[in-house]
Amino acid sequence: ARPGAWPRSASVAAKPLPWPSSGSDPAMLDRRQALGLTALGLMSPGLTLAADEAPVEALRLWPDAAPGGEAVTVTPEVVERSPDPAVHDRIAKHTRDPLLTVVRPARSNGVSMLLIPGGGYRWAVVDKEGMDCAHVFAGMGYTCYVLRYRLPADGWAAGPDAPLQDAQRALRLVRAHAASEGREADRTVVLGASAGGHLAGLLGARPDDTYAPVDAADAYAHRPDALILLYPVATLTDPHAHAGSRRELLGESPAPDRVAAYSLEQMDWAGAAPTFLLHAMDDTAVPVENSLMLSATLRQSRVPVEVHLFEEGGHGFGIRLIEGRPAAVWPDLVQGWLARRGL
Repeated sequence: ARPGAWPRSASVAAKPLPWPSSGSDPAMLDRRQALGLTALGLMSPGLTLAADEAPVEALRLWPDAAPGGEAVTVTPEVVERSPDPAVHDRIAKHTRDPLLTVVRPARSNGVSMLLIPGGGYRWAVVDKEGMDCAHVFAGMGYTCYVLRYRLPADGWAAGPDAPLQDAQRALRLVRAHAASEGREADRTVVLGASAGGHLAGLLGARPDDTYAPVDAADAYAHRPDALILLYPVATLTDPHAHAGSRRELLGESPAPDRVAAYSLEQMDWAGAAPTFLLHAMDDTAVPVENSLMLSATLRQSRVPVEVHLFEEGGHGFGIRLIEGRPAAVWPDLVQGWLARRGL
């Protein structure tokens, strides 16, 4: 895949793929994939086959209920924020049945990509940093999986590790899914944005398992082969923390040791995957110091790291909100970096 090959108009012109609604969460799969997943034990009971003008596969993360939900009483909700019916801008709140939504390329390059959108751990952005980005990278040949994950303040027993349980499980399912389709499981990239960048960073840095195995997919590794972090929430320490993400993750007044334990720049990144960082200098929501501090830690840990800083762009720009500005080249930069690493 060569830099510059992705269709720049796709992020605006393409109709967003349907996102499964909350509640019953029906999953839309094509029959060939459904049969293959059933044979491997990766397709959970209760999933249905349906047709749509833009077919989508939605995979439940957990074959039964997500772990540690005995005290969870929230009601799942997907909210449309866009006033334009032609352009989606949805957020998923109070997720109880986490999902992977698959966006396939016309011609696969053999690499899988797990996308983890942001939302300050208050919700998960569906389109801006999820489906929009998945369309672009699928246009480059990547088989994309967009994660809708649980939120830490919803009463899950694992607390701040509930989203990480979903991320670890998702990456394992992506690898199992890839292997069932003839792709190499060890060519799996993770892209996280904003608070999703923090979650992707936890996925990259932490080697420990956060849940007990539930099926054969959990035999796969849960650390990525390459990590892409867009304007990530990295530090939870003042003065550069994103206060909303810290509050949702750790509560109103977390102890200093808890803050340190979830600050990416204070973690041991030894053995982590090569990492790509991108940030705008005028980001007032998540200051650029988050990426600068994390990049220093990565260098100290001898993790290969590439950093791109742009004068303007603000925060949360994804694909649509950066068109026509210099930072709009970021998918090209990511593609070139991955290509140099055989991904």
